[in-house]
Amino acid sequence: MEIRINSLDSIHEAAKEFINGMGDGKVFAFYGKMGAGKTTFIKALCEVLGVEDVITSPTFALVNEYTDGNDNPIYHFDFYRIKKLDEVYDMGYEDYFYSGSLCLLEWPELIEEILPENAVKVTIEELEDGTRSVSF
Repeated sequence: MEIRINSLDSIHEAAKEFINGMGDGKVFAFYGKMGAGKTTFIKALCEVLGVEDVITSPTFALVNEYTDGNDNPIYHFDFYRIKKLDEVYDMGYEDYFYSGSLCLLEWPELIEEILPENAVKVTIEELEDGTRSVSF
C-alpha cells in the first residue's frame, strides 16, 4: 500500500489512511533518510489515535510511552543513537515488541536482527516535488 502526503496540511488524512490499512499489525518499523518525515508522521498517527501527550522523538530515552484515546499504550522508539544491541537488550525490548501494544520504531535498520518476524516495514521517502510517499 502506498500513501502520498502532499503537504503537512494533509498529514492527518494520510495518518487515517495508514491506520485503516494497518490490519492486525502491532510493530511498525519506519525506514527513511534523515529528514524524510518519520517522526512527523508518527506524531500525526499518534494524534489521530487520540494521544494527548506531547509527542517527541525519544532520541535519548530510546522509547516514549503514550496513551491513545482508548487508554491503550503506544510505544515510540528511536534507535538512531544505539551503539550496540546490548543497549536494546538492557531496555527489555521484548516486553514492548511482544506486548500486543502498538510499537512505532524509527531507525529499525540498527536493530534489524532482533525485529519481530511480523514487524511491518514502512518506508517514507521524500520525492523530487517535496511530497512524501509512505509505503508498507
